[in-house]
Amino acid sequence: MRLQGVRIGFVLTGSHCTLNKIFGEIERFVAEGAEVYPVVSYSVASTDTRFGAASYWCQKLHEITRRPIIKTIVDAEPIGPQKLLDLLVVAPCTGNTIAKLANGITDTPALMAVKAHLRNQRPVVIAISTNDGLGLNARNIATLLTTKNIFLVPFGQDNPFEKPNSLVAHVDKILDTVCFALEGKQIQPLLVEYKLTK
Repeated sequence: MRLQGVRIGFVLTGSHCTLNKIFGEIERFVAEGAEVYPVVSYSVASTDTRFGAASYWCQKLHEITRRPIIKTIVDAEPIGPQKLLDLLVVAPCTGNTIAKLANGITDTPALMAVKAHLRNQRPVVIAISTNDGLGLNARNIATLLTTKNIFLVPFGQDNPFEKPNSLVAHVDKILDTVCFALEGKQIQPLLVEYKLTK
């Protein structure tokens, strides 16, 4: 087990269409021996969508991790002073969260978890999922790429013909990215093409 005893925070933000895939990866982390501490954004904690009710996702997250879910800024803040985590994953990481993180805004539990964790100079792994990654958020992604202790999961254009600005991380690469980040390394290659159907 590659992550035996490693304390990993797992932050979920509101790319609701991606949540089901992410939950499969959280199960992999637990199977690899990680101690997973769940954090959800306000959107995940309270928004019902066609992809599932907020209560369903939170209940499932609790069942997988067997830990209380951090849902408030107040509950996320101690991650820093208590040095609670060895590494923090944000997956899926929406364009909204990317933009706020790149500009130092801390107004959700997800962002507070990242800010609190980064103060300990420990790695943060970002799995982007945004429709404007090659639009307005391109500069924010570039900022994160050049920020110390932030590592990105390999990503690509998931639908360049219908959504040419959309970028999505390869979810199946999260675990490998984490293993590299724990050694202070960015997994390569970072830009990985999706298999296109057109």
